[in-house]
Amino acid sequence: MTSNTDRYPIPDIADLPEDIRNMILQVQEKSGFVPNVFLKLARRPDEFRAFFAYHDALMLREGGLTKGEREMIVVATSGVNSCLYCVVAHGAILRIYEKNPLVADQVAVNYRKADISARKRAILDFAMKVATASAMLEDADFAALHAHGLTDEDAWDVGAIAAFFALSNRMANLSLMLPNPEFYLLGRVPREKKAG
Repeated sequence: MTSNTDRYPIPDIADLPEDIRNMILQVQEKSGFVPNVFLKLARRPDEFRAFFAYHDALMLREGGLTKGEREMIVVATSGVNSCLYCVVAHGAILRIYEKNPLVADQVAVNYRKADISARKRAILDFAMKVATASAMLEDADFAALHAHGLTDEDAWDVGAIAAFFALSNRMANLSLMLPNPEFYLLGRVPREKKAG
């Protein structure tokens, strides 16, 4: 593999605009490290702001999807898009939300064989069609979601998450964004309790 790690160097946090620097420092304080996506995208402040505004609008939105289902969409579609960063990073978040150390690997490799509910499988069927064959969507795809209590607004959320992370996957691959080592153990081993 040809290395392009120097092609898009990570900026110095001290040199970033104040709002972006503060956001990165808040993430670091909360998680104990700075996910590489923040550092890679910070090199273009306007794109950074737009990316994370849309990310938060999709992933933090109230609606019919759980946080775990949203992350499951990211992991499954990132797997089909061969995005190492998103599979590993969002796989960690998925394991935490679902309280299941196995689910992220299963979903990333072959969600059809994963130990998930029929509802989640229907969500991923829809997400994968958006990710790989959106021109082929038809009423039956929406009906399959309706059968599990999901609405057309929920279908929009599923599709928007799949579409947004297609962008994220491609930018991660373009910039050789690698997962932080911390992501690999999250949700697999118990976190150390802070003394206090």
